[in-house]
Amino acid sequence: MSSDTMTIREMCDTYEVTPRTLRFYEAKELLAPIRQGQKRLFTKRDRARLKLILRGKRFGFSLEQIRQLLDLYDAGDQQYSQMLRTQELAAERLEDMMRQRDELDGAINDLRTQMDWVARMLAERDGSSAHAAE
Repeated sequence: MSSDTMTIREMCDTYEVTPRTLRFYEAKELLAPIRQGQKRLFTKRDRARLKLILRGKRFGFSLEQIRQLLDLYDAGDQQYSQMLRTQELAAERLEDMMRQRDELDGAINDLRTQMDWVARMLAERDGSSAHAAE
């Protein structure tokens, strides 16, 4: 193995992904490892792309959005287009995440209120049962 390439096993170990994940990204043309028979060798470019894919997935970007960002890398403008589009998508995603967090916070508060009500009802019932037994 050259220090410039990694096997599928090395990629899996390094980036904590499965071979199936790597093959899926390859099938979606997000990665393009060198093929030597059945063997796949991943280049530094593939590794950089995988890092961006994993980061994008972590932030909730769709694979299509990630593909578009990766494709902009080769636009020939020193990644200006890629960075600009990334900033736009990130701002949209952040807004979505904050809205989801607000909705989740509301649901958590509602659930706590409901649980407190049930706890009070149970406590009153237990108190009534204790007095009836006396």
